[in-house]
Amino acid sequence: MNRVLSPDAVERYRRDGLLFPIDALPTAEAEALRRRYESQRDLIRGRTNQKPHLLFPWIADLVRHPRIVDAVEDLLGPDLLCWGAQFFTKPAGDPGFVSWHQDATYWGLSSPDVVTAWVALSPSNARSGCMRVIPGTHQSQLEHADTFDQANLLTRGQEITVEVDTRRAVDVVLEPGQFSLHHVLVHHASEPNRAEHPRIGLAIRYIPTHLRQTTGIRESATLVRGTDRHHHFDPEPRPAADLHPDAVAAHTQALERQLQVLYAGARQKGRLQA
Repeated sequence: MNRVLSPDAVERYRRDGLLFPIDALPTAEAEALRRRYESQRDLIRGRTNQKPHLLFPWIADLVRHPRIVDAVEDLLGPDLLCWGAQFFTKPAGDPGFVSWHQDATYWGLSSPDVVTAWVALSPSNARSGCMRVIPGTHQSQLEHADTFDQANLLTRGQEITVEVDTRRAVDVVLEPGQFSLHHVLVHHASEPNRAEHPRIGLAIRYIPTHLRQTTGIRESATLVRGTDRHHHFDPEPRPAADLHPDAVAAHTQALERQLQVLYAGARQKGRLQA
């Protein structure tokens, strides 16, 4: 029996590559996490915004939140790793945007059985630049080009090289404490924030433990549910305190390996390796 998602919801996800909104946190708890993030935002930027759950216990708790992990388990099974996480933040009136892309482009994972949970800590709607998704576009990996646009929130400004039918796009509207689930290959993007409040969300990448890295680089990941009988990834320690020296050292090592993977994937022209 599924923990959170109904059989109909699972079927919609299989068809569309997208499911939302799903309730996770009470509004007051989401607002408290937003305040905590905003108080530490200068500490969570650049490299520390990659895998921040290895540096901050409250983010480590969030990627392990039972409601979120239960929903992912309904899609991927009982043995789950958190492969990565990253905050996507747009201040009020910020010109930052995300081009149309697929998440898997440079990840080098052995299968597209990857789910992203996008957790809203502030209102995410059309005016504030919420994620937009084209349902049903998760069947194959497409070529991408790197634009390195400074306003693009993606690391390389990568975008799909074929024309995207934006008439079919769906706005993924979320209230604070809600989350969406999307497939690693579904086409998605977001526009600038034209609202008077920031748009803050944490994207958490989950994979089943049987996935492996195909670039020849051994990565690390965080076990969040079940057991890891495959050991394709080195285990990641939970931080004892914010920016604890041991956590900083572990994060540095983990991030160096992940960056090697991303650049190796870029050299392979954006194809998902099988």
